[in-house]
Amino acid sequence: MRARTRDRRVYLGSHPLLFALLAATRRRPAVRLGRTLLVHDRAAFVAGLTRIPLDRTAAGTTGGAAGRLTGGDLLFDQIGDAHRRARRDTAEALGAAGVARLRPTWTGLLDRRLEPLADGGAVDLVPVAAEMAGLTAAALLEVDVDAVTLATAARNAAAAAARAHLPGIRRPGTARAAREATATLSALLAPDGDDRAALATMLAVAAVTTTVAAVPRAVAWACDAGLWAYADRPALADELLRVTAPTPLLPRVAADAGELPVPGGCPVRAGDRMLLVARHVLDAHRLDPDPVRPAPARIAQLAFGVGTHACPGARLARTQLADVLRALAPYRPVVVRARVDRGAALPSWRSLVVRAS
Repeated sequence: MRARTRDRRVYLGSHPLLFALLAATRRRPAVRLGRTLLVHDRAAFVAGLTRIPLDRTAAGTTGGAAGRLTGGDLLFDQIGDAHRRARRDTAEALGAAGVARLRPTWTGLLDRRLEPLADGGAVDLVPVAAEMAGLTAAALLEVDVDAVTLATAARNAAAAAARAHLPGIRRPGTARAAREATATLSALLAPDGDDRAALATMLAVAAVTTTVAAVPRAVAWACDAGLWAYADRPALADELLRVTAPTPLLPRVAADAGELPVPGGCPVRAGDRMLLVARHVLDAHRLDPDPVRPAPARIAQLAFGVGTHACPGARLARTQLADVLRALAPYRPVVVRARVDRGAALPSWRSLVVRAS
């Protein structure tokens, strides 16, 4: 199967109506539908994150959902000195030295979990990615929690939050289910309910959901496109993160008026919802990964946002994916079975089974 054909199944299986709408409008830099703006243009995407004043606690945004569920100040919504302190602390933990300290956490797991490939066995990479994410989150947050239990709780909380707070049709009871799922995760991370609970919950959700979304999709693409010869090139991980765009859509709400820099102009009013389409900004919908001639860093970095609220885990994500690719490369794996996760917060595989070729 072609790599792009398989990866498209993730979108069509998990969020079919939303991504059909995005595909239908992607040739226009920005499209207004009532009080909602679909933003596909790269310059407008950057402006939406850096030049338009944002309401970081608004309903229907990532920060709003996280804040309502955890009841705490988060990196999503902090400003000023509080945000700078939190970013500094997080950057230290996720900087070069911090990632180097965390790295043995997942390299040992990969050696153990991928061993069946050497004997002709099959491996489902989704639970491998989930356990890896759970181990990493536990080590990062310095909590003694079973990795699989933590990953499951974080994925459940993220999925419940998406159903309760992000655009779409909501079933009765979704808000209650989201609160309960988040309480379960928070109790794992901070059973005494201390003031670290909100930040720990947010970091765990972000670390686990993006890893479980990104790693299996990236591996599937490498399998289908025959990219294993490039596994030692750092550019391969960057390119696979670009084309998979683990967080393909950033919902934001304008706090004040502004304008997006597109031909003819695009006014933004206070209260307008902006759906910033990272997938299209990264050219993920049309340019396949090329580890020999990768996209410029200024474009690839947009997979993690831009500005003072960009994702601080970029180095961690790149390092983990590069290690997974290098661990798999000797087996030249192929996909033997794949199933979409229709309930995940981010476009993800529920199962991705590979076998050595």
